[in-house]
Amino acid sequence: MTDKLDQYIKAKYDNKSDWFIEEVQSISNQQRVLDVMAKKKYLNGEHKIKQTPSYKYNGKEFNPRRIVLQYAKTLLSFQQNYLLGNPITFTGNEDVVKEFIRVNKQGKYNRLNQKILDKVLKYGLVAEYVYIDGKIIKSKLIDASEGYPVYDHENNLIAFIEAYVSDGISYYNVFTDKYVEKYNNEGGTLRLIDRKVSLSGLPIVYHNDNELSDVEGRSELDDWIEILDSMEDLISKYTDSFYKFMNPIPVAIGQQLKGDGLPSNIVGGGITLDDGADFKFEGNKLDYKSFETIYKTLLQALLDTSSTPAVSMNKTDVSNLSEVSIRLLFSLANVKAGLNEQYIREGIEQRNEKIRTLLALQGVTFDDESFDTIDFVFHYNMPSNDKETIENLQMLEGMGAISLETILAKNPYVNDVATELKRLDNEKYNTKIVDNVNSNKNTVE
Repeated sequence: MTDKLDQYIKAKYDNKSDWFIEEVQSISNQQRVLDVMAKKKYLNGEHKIKQTPSYKYNGKEFNPRRIVLQYAKTLLSFQQNYLLGNPITFTGNEDVVKEFIRVNKQGKYNRLNQKILDKVLKYGLVAEYVYIDGKIIKSKLIDASEGYPVYDHENNLIAFIEAYVSDGISYYNVFTDKYVEKYNNEGGTLRLIDRKVSLSGLPIVYHNDNELSDVEGRSELDDWIEILDSMEDLISKYTDSFYKFMNPIPVAIGQQLKGDGLPSNIVGGGITLDDGADFKFEGNKLDYKSFETIYKTLLQALLDTSSTPAVSMNKTDVSNLSEVSIRLLFSLANVKAGLNEQYIREGIEQRNEKIRTLLALQGVTFDDESFDTIDFVFHYNMPSNDKETIENLQMLEGMGAISLETILAKNPYVNDVATELKRLDNEKYNTKIVDNVNSNKNTVE
């Protein structure tokens, strides 16, 4: 891998020692970072509707409504929690699973997995570097706005650059498969300040699918922003229209008689008209049905595009649903979660390899046969009929068509299969001892 990086630096940057600066400043990388920053500003509330200018109305300056809909955050939260709201379950060789569960708890990897998915959904890309902090294996996330993967012509990751600016000083962390080098330009001159051996190799790069690139992801927001902009524009203009037309224009038709009108202490005020004259208030009639139709159509398009069930957004009333009905309602969400699972799974598999390497340095080793058995199961956060699920598992057990471990893995009340198996074994052992004691006691008597 180092040879490939050397060839890359020689061919593209003529062996410059500060090649990583030019790599970071390349047009493609800067365009990607600008896009990430635009997404961050959008999620922070800087929407297109905010740029709507004021205008003259009835001779006065009118500031239009600029209503911001933060549906994007809700949709992103739904996708994240639907896939990773429940902890991942490890399966495989008992000793290997036990060690990986310990590492995951110490490194707080369940929370980290949620952050990874959150970043990939928002920006299409995030990187994870696995390292040892004392005796604990941890991971550091590198944000898409600060991470710059380096690929060769065959799309192989050969280096990774983390670049950021703090207090006017530029910092560069260059990751290779052997070393991590740290640079900064404090004092106006670029200098190497640290170099350490990279025990886990290169960072893991997570990204979702992108039709234009095999190595770059694409933000989910790209599919939603135009729909949300239209919804915000529609509701803002309709609200303006409602307030503009609330005060109708008085119109008198025909001759008005002289005088002060009706006494105010009798009817609260009024006017007197000649025979055949008329007086009324005229105002524009708002077509709320058209607004309602267009808004609902845009909202449904948003839900369909994001694979979000309407029932999860309180847009549909449901009750007494069977397991099959629930699955039908959440079928699109399951398809989307399956796609998200693919790249999260690929990254976690790489992480497991790196954790195995770091464990070996701590004296904990596994043979290939034992390590290859390890797998992990995602438990989608889908509403379910738990009673129906348990009855089905009980039926399969009665037929002898399912193992105890699989029953526990599918049990909606069990998250840690290995621990539950151990508890069951202990209970059987304790029950056997009690039975033996009682049997001996009865024999003595």
